[in-house]
Amino acid sequence: MIETLAVALGDRSYPIHIGAGLLERLDLILPHIKQKKVVVVSNTTVAPLYLDKLQATLERGAISVLPVVLPDGEQFKTWETLNLVFDALLGARCERGTTLIALGGGVIGDMGGFAASCYQRGMPFIQVPTTLLSQVDSSVGGKTAINHPLGKNMIGAFYQPKLVLADISTLNTLPERELKAGLAEVIKYGLIRDLEFFVWLEANLEKLLARDPVSLSYAIHRSCANKAEVVAADEKETGERALLNLGHTFGHAIETGMGYGEWLHGEAVSAGTLIAAELSRQLGWLDSNAVERIERIFVRAGLPVFGPRLGSARYLELMSHDKKVQDGKLRLVLLKEIGRAIVSDQASDGQIGAAIEARCT
Repeated sequence: MIETLAVALGDRSYPIHIGAGLLERLDLILPHIKQKKVVVVSNTTVAPLYLDKLQATLERGAISVLPVVLPDGEQFKTWETLNLVFDALLGARCERGTTLIALGGGVIGDMGGFAASCYQRGMPFIQVPTTLLSQVDSSVGGKTAINHPLGKNMIGAFYQPKLVLADISTLNTLPERELKAGLAEVIKYGLIRDLEFFVWLEANLEKLLARDPVSLSYAIHRSCANKAEVVAADEKETGERALLNLGHTFGHAIETGMGYGEWLHGEAVSAGTLIAAELSRQLGWLDSNAVERIERIFVRAGLPVFGPRLGSARYLELMSHDKKVQDGKLRLVLLKEIGRAIVSDQASDGQIGAAIEARCT
């Protein structure tokens, strides 16, 4: 069974298809390809698993495929790696109408989308996410980027795909650690705007960890529905979309401070969410029971609930480069209650530092 959502952005609207076996569904892909030539950007982990299957599907439609296989890992989300994509596009004389397909997790989706946004000032691209995290979050909404030594995702563009094809069959080969990391973004949707979903997650988390296809399909659909609604209302993150970054400002500091690739993105978001929850408690918005409830679900998901002890001064330094700094003030996503997040710049450095010290070991 296929479930389809739409990201409503006027003439740039696009579908998200969710289901099993979608890599073989030429009928879903073909309407979004302008030329009989595509470039598939993947990595050394995903390509051996799924590139041949996707290529065979495309070739059934008489579409020639140029594979570009990049090294795998957050530490390769750089200009140097991105240039490998441009080298391939130029070497094959790809035109502006050639479609780029990003086949992989969040790193490949971000880099493939950024390359597509830049090449000849914009070529069409399709997201084929193969991790839980990318299926519920990074493939939807048009955020594309690479990292800089001073900050994660600091160089990039808003650039929407033509199609998101989330084949849940690819989750069967996902390592356990990656599956758990993806759950951090799923839980996030419940925390920021969907209390009913959060309660469902509390009741069904073990089914998700066991990769029950019905439960996974529901969680992916519900997460994408939440994100699609937010993106349609605030594509460029000038308002409500910032709420999707719960735990991310602290989490990005962890990823940058520890060295890209040491902590998975979802692991850092999990620890960062607990820092945000602790700060929300200190500000008088959450009580201790709510913080403990949030901690319990992340613990059950097998995710870290304490960050590394980098020191509050180092966290604050790293966070000063965050994209949510406005007029020199750090704007954080905090929780008024479970199911309702806000963006606030009211916390002082002292309060932020105290929350960091309380939740880092």
